[in-house]
Amino acid sequence: MSAPPAQAGQGKEYRPGVGVILLNSARLVWVGRRFGTASKAWQMPQGGIDAGESPEAAALRELEEETGVTPGRVEIIAASSGWHSYDLPPELTKQAWGGRYRGQRQKWYVMRFLGHDSDIDIATEHAEFSHWRWCEAADLKRHIIDFKRPLYAALIEEFAVFLR
Repeated sequence: MSAPPAQAGQGKEYRPGVGVILLNSARLVWVGRRFGTASKAWQMPQGGIDAGESPEAAALRELEEETGVTPGRVEIIAASSGWHSYDLPPELTKQAWGGRYRGQRQKWYVMRFLGHDSDIDIATEHAEFSHWRWCEAADLKRHIIDFKRPLYAALIEEFAVFLR
């Protein structure tokens, strides 16, 4: 499966990406606090799809790049039925991705973490997070950056059966 065509809209497109809802055995969700942001917001692993890469492969790659969790330590248990999108606030559209995109359009995956907390290492080559923790799915919307709240609400609704 390849990335969706970029959606045109008001002169900007949506960057194709993926996201991962990583669940531990207690059905808690992995979240990290990003480096370099003034916000205290937490987020789940996510990132772009490279040229020629499938969304599933991108999700596994992004998870490893951001958390150190290798593909052998997860089981994919669900994928979003479609693509979810979010718009960046106007003040960020000029900074993010060289100003080419108005936001992201993402395929999301729910993955069961088969490892131990000691297998998680956010001090990766290109570290994106300063801290990480497990949290209740119900708390995700409260701790995410404002402009991603509708996205997280949609994910919680779509994947509710896995998050209880």
